[in-house]
Amino acid sequence: MPLATSPHPAALPDRARRGQLPHGFGIVIGAQFASALADNALLIVAIALLTQHGFAPWWAPLLKFGFTLAYVVLAPWVGPLADAFAKGRVMAAMNVVKMLGLALLALGLHPVAALAVVGLGAAAYAPAKYGLITEMAAPEALVKANGWIEISVVSAALLGAVLGGALVSPQWLASGLAVYCDGLQLPADKLTGSLAVLLLIYALSSGLNAGIADSGQRQRSEAHDPPALLREFRAANRLLWRDREGGLSLAATTLFWGVGATLQFAVLRWAGETLALPLSQAAYLQAAVAVGVIAGAAAAGRWLALHQARHGLWAGVALGLLMPVVAQVSDLWLAALMLTLVGVVGGAMVVPLNALLQHRGATLLSAGRSIAVQGFNENLSVLAMLAVYAGCEAAGVPIAVTISGLGVLVAVTIAVLIGVDARGRR
Repeated sequence: MPLATSPHPAALPDRARRGQLPHGFGIVIGAQFASALADNALLIVAIALLTQHGFAPWWAPLLKFGFTLAYVVLAPWVGPLADAFAKGRVMAAMNVVKMLGLALLALGLHPVAALAVVGLGAAAYAPAKYGLITEMAAPEALVKANGWIEISVVSAALLGAVLGGALVSPQWLASGLAVYCDGLQLPADKLTGSLAVLLLIYALSSGLNAGIADSGQRQRSEAHDPPALLREFRAANRLLWRDREGGLSLAATTLFWGVGATLQFAVLRWAGETLALPLSQAAYLQAAVAVGVIAGAAAAGRWLALHQARHGLWAGVALGLLMPVVAQVSDLWLAALMLTLVGVVGGAMVVPLNALLQHRGATLLSAGRSIAVQGFNENLSVLAMLAVYAGCEAAGVPIAVTISGLGVLVAVTIAVLIGVDARGRR
């Protein structure tokens, strides 16, 4: 398996060597933001479609399950794909795949199946996006660059939840554009106009991606047949887990994203049952978490250097301890405040550890391959936790118990990781 390292400092522009963000990074941020904005809004619209067609509540987490499945199944192939071509072009093409999934949804494909098609595009988009960061930014700027990427991701989640809530609200459904689109008599009926808006956002992202300058870096795999690619991927996965810093950060981020994806649905149900909010308003409450993550990510990007990344683990313990407290809150404004605090500690945890993981991955493997390994593990965690959550939903487990259980899992696991890391450094 070919190995790759981060660009040698002498090969980087003076701006990158000084730890500043590279030229053209704003286009990457804009393209990523638009694509993630549509992804997050689409989830709310798809949940509304399920409700509109009378599906049981436990179908909602299966939307995310279908979306995430491609990250796990295609992991051995998307890393080499991202490394073999200009990453901006790969990202543009994957937005076209997302647009195809959206069109199929409008034509009446089951929402879970349609989001699985969108997930195909997202699975190949991620290693190209994060791999591009390691190609553009020097190690000294990697935490800062990751901070901005995570801010864009979470801002997209924030505004995506708001946009999704707006697109399923009675005011939007009664608007002129929505009525005109719904007049096309497509099977998605009342929400056709919402899907048309999301289609335009994906098209904007694809255009921005096509304008990203080619870094010129290529890393073509020596393996071409599926069994060889699988062996190469298993070796890469094993290498990253066995690295002390890489394994530590991979364990923490894998847990974080699995729990985070589950909370995305748990908060919607909790807001509906405890705070009596409809879906369009419960989606806005998700924005409180996103605001907090932006603040936490910005603070981590400013105050933590790459060699201090393990300090983010303590924020993970705080995150776990806060979740059972949130589950007991019944006041709307206090709930919003507590969810914002959950977001702050979550952002402070994930940004430095994600930067450390990318740095170790690019050093041990290559930009695209390391992100594919990371995506495989994190999304396997998402699938497992969503399956457990859907089972809890079907079994009628109280939502406060589910949220509290997730919090205990996070606090205990991160505390164990801190202890293991401390012993390893001694």
